[in-house]
Amino acid sequence: MCNLLPAGVLVQTPHSMVHVFVKMCFYYMWFSVSSALSILNDHLDCNQEGIRCSSKIVNCSDEQERVPRSLAPTGPEWALEYVGVAEDENGLLPVINVSWSLEADGGISYIQGLKAHLLEENTAQTLCVWYNFTIPSQLNPRLGKWTFSLDGVVVDPGHTYSISVFNLPEPDLEHYRLTKQITVPRCDDWRIQQAQLCLENGSTWDPQMTVSVSWKAGSLAATVCFNTSQFSDGYTVAVQSAVYQDSKNVSKGKSTWLNVTFEMDIRNHIQISPKCELLFVVRPFFPGCKNKCLSAQKKWENCPYDSKQPWALLIFATLALSMAGCISYSHWKSSHKASSTPSPPEPTPDAAEVAKRKTVLLIYSPDHPLYTVVVLKLCSFLMAQCGTDVVLDLLDLTRLGQLGGLRWLDWHRERIERSPSDKILILCSPGVQAKWRAMCGAEPVVLREDLRSPVGDMLSPALGLIVPGLVRSGSLRRYIVAYFADVCSEEDIPAPFNVAVRYKLMEQFEEVLLRILEVEKQQPGRVNLVQGVGQHEYSLCPSGEALRGAVEAFRAHQQKNPRWFQDELVQDEADGDVGSDAGRTLETRTLDIHA
Repeated sequence: MCNLLPAGVLVQTPHSMVHVFVKMCFYYMWFSVSSALSILNDHLDCNQEGIRCSSKIVNCSDEQERVPRSLAPTGPEWALEYVGVAEDENGLLPVINVSWSLEADGGISYIQGLKAHLLEENTAQTLCVWYNFTIPSQLNPRLGKWTFSLDGVVVDPGHTYSISVFNLPEPDLEHYRLTKQITVPRCDDWRIQQAQLCLENGSTWDPQMTVSVSWKAGSLAATVCFNTSQFSDGYTVAVQSAVYQDSKNVSKGKSTWLNVTFEMDIRNHIQISPKCELLFVVRPFFPGCKNKCLSAQKKWENCPYDSKQPWALLIFATLALSMAGCISYSHWKSSHKASSTPSPPEPTPDAAEVAKRKTVLLIYSPDHPLYTVVVLKLCSFLMAQCGTDVVLDLLDLTRLGQLGGLRWLDWHRERIERSPSDKILILCSPGVQAKWRAMCGAEPVVLREDLRSPVGDMLSPALGLIVPGLVRSGSLRRYIVAYFADVCSEEDIPAPFNVAVRYKLMEQFEEVLLRILEVEKQQPGRVNLVQGVGQHEYSLCPSGEALRGAVEAFRAHQQKNPRWFQDELVQDEADGDVGSDAGRTLETRTLDIHA
C-alpha cells in the first residue's frame, strides 16, 4: 500500500507542526512518452573545411579548467535551429538540430574547443558533447564565421529542452554561456507527424467518422462509419447517453474502413436522455498510447417527437402532468401549513445558507455494471430526496465530450474549489484501491467498464487531481470519503484518504448529508436530525427504495461470484473483448435513475 503524501504536506501533531517533504508516488501520464537522451550515430562528425575537429559524448559533471577572464574566449552566437525528423534503422525519429557560430574577434585565438549541454526539463536528463579543435584564423576559408552544430538529438513530442553552448576554457569569473529553450511540438504538428513514435500514437489517423440514424416503429438503428489506420488493428465503437451505454469491439482485418450498427428499442429505453442525445465514440488502440489514445466523437441530437411517435408524446405529457401535480401539491401543503401554524422567524444566516442547493462532484470507480447502477441510484437519491445537485460523468456527457475527460474533471474541481460550500464525494471500492496502487507502481489495472466507456478511465486522472488537495491542510472540509458497507469495506480506501473521516453508507448517510449541508449535528441546546435518510428510513421513499434494491442486487451477485472483481479485470487484449457483455450492460444501464 502506498503511504506517501504529496510534497510540502503540513502534518499536525499534538506537540508540533512538522513539514513532510516527500515525493508523490505517482506521475500521471497523459498521451506522452519519455526516453533517454541520445544522438543518432552518424551525427557526431564536426570536421569541416579548414580545421580538424573531433567530438564525443562526455559526462556533464566533469569540471573544466578555468582561466582568468582576460585569457578566456568570448561566447558564441546562435545561428539556426531545426525541429523535424531524421531516419535511422528503426525508421523516422523526432530530432532537433541547433547550430551556432564563433565571434570573429581577437578572443578566437584562445579557443581550445567548446562544449554543448542539453537538459530535458520534464525529467532532468542531461547530455553533453565536447568538441575538440583549434581555430587557425578568425574566418573560415569562405570568409564567413566558423559554425558548429549539434545535430540528430532524439527528442520526445511535447517536451522542452534547454541547450547551453560555451567555448573552452571558461573564465574564472562569470561566464559567456549561450542558452536557449526549444519546445518540441506534439505529434499533431506536421514537422514530426511522420515520426514512427507519432505514427504509433495515431498522429496521421483521419477517421472521417459519420453517423447515420434511422427510425422505424419506435426502434432506432445507428450506423457508425470510419476510416481505419495502418497502425491500429482493433477499435472500440461505443454509444452512450446519461443512463444508456453499449459498445462493440471490432478488428479492421484488411479493410481501410469499417461500419458498426447499434439497434435499440427506444420505447423500452426512452430515458436515453430528455433531449434524445447520444454520443458516439470510436476508440483506436495504437501500440504507443494503448488505452489512452485520442478518440473520434460525434454527438447526435434529433428526436422525431411527432405524430408518428404517439408513445413519446404520451410519456412527455405524463411527465408534465406529474410535475404539475407535484407543484400544486407543494403549494397546497405550504398554504395549509401557513394557515395552521404561526409564521416562522426570519432565518438565521446559517439556515439561509443551508437552504441553498449544494453541489457534489462524485468520484467513483466503475467496478461492475451493477455497481454503476448503485452509483446512479445514489445520485437520484441525493437529487430527489436530499435536494442536492450532483455532478457525475455519466450525467454530463455533452460537456464531457466537448472538453475531454481530464479537462472536464479539472473544470469541475476548480468550480468546487471556488465555491464556499460545494463538496467532492469520493466513493471507495476495490477499483479505487487497485487504481491507486497501480499509480504507486503496482501492476496497471484496466477494468472492463473502462473499455466500454467512450471516455475510458476517468478515475486515474481524478485521483491525480484531487489527492494533492485532499491532503492539503485546510482543504479537508471540501472532501467526503465514503463507501457502501454492504458491498465494499474499509480496506478499499487508499492510504492518502486516511487523513479524512470515512463514512459507511447507508449507516452513516445522515452524517454525510449534514457534511454536505455544512450543518453541525451537535449544537448548543439541540441536536440536528434529518428525517427520512437514516439507515432504516431511506428506503421508504421511491428513490431510496431503488437505491436499496440496487445495493442488494450487487451484493447478491458478489455472494454468487466471490471473484467478481478479478473477473472484471482485463488481463490482455483477448480478455478485453466486451462485445459478449453488451446484453448485460444494456440490461443494467437502461434503468431509470429517477425511478
